[in-house]
Amino acid sequence: MYVIRRVYEVNPGMAKKVATMVQRQGDIYHNAGQRSEVRVYFNGGTLPGETDRVYMEWTDKVIDSPYREGLTLPKEALEIGAEVRKNVVNQYIEFFEMMTPAIMQEN
Repeated sequence: MYVIRRVYEVNPGMAKKVATMVQRQGDIYHNAGQRSEVRVYFNGGTLPGETDRVYMEWTDKVIDSPYREGLTLPKEALEIGAEVRKNVVNQYIEFFEMMTPAIMQEN
């Protein structure tokens, strides 16, 4: 099982707006059966740590190509993505393997 986290570095003052759009986009993908439930969190500058950041993460059993055959992306999600990009300075994606009982080491 994997945790997939997309990180958005956004224009100053735009973290909450982008987080709202990204949550809606993630919900669309989830409702279309293309993603597990997403969790979105952000720091717009009122908390310690990296500011003007938005994070969207979800879990999946496999890391699959977004260009895979037969995948149809929801139009509404693509439209939201275009709006999000207007406020993004940089973005990247991170992949983590989750610790599960099946892969734990005994010694």
